[in-house]
Amino acid sequence: MELTFFGLTDDYMENVYEAFFTLKHYGGWSLYELYNLPIALRTWWLERTIEEYKKQNEEAKKASK
Repeated sequence: MELTFFGLTDDYMENVYEAFFTLKHYGGWSLYELYNLPIALRTWWLERTIEEYKKQNEEAKKASK
């Protein structure tokens, strides 16, 4: 059984690290910047980065047809 009273769950932290990886890999952010970025702003950047890569994939598919 997972104790969550004194901290964040493992699932939550995995999501945070996945977001860090995505922003670091595709956006070039440093870990220092990501840790210090407010959560709402970090979430916005993550969603915007994903949206941009989806657009690029769609355009590449259209161009290859």
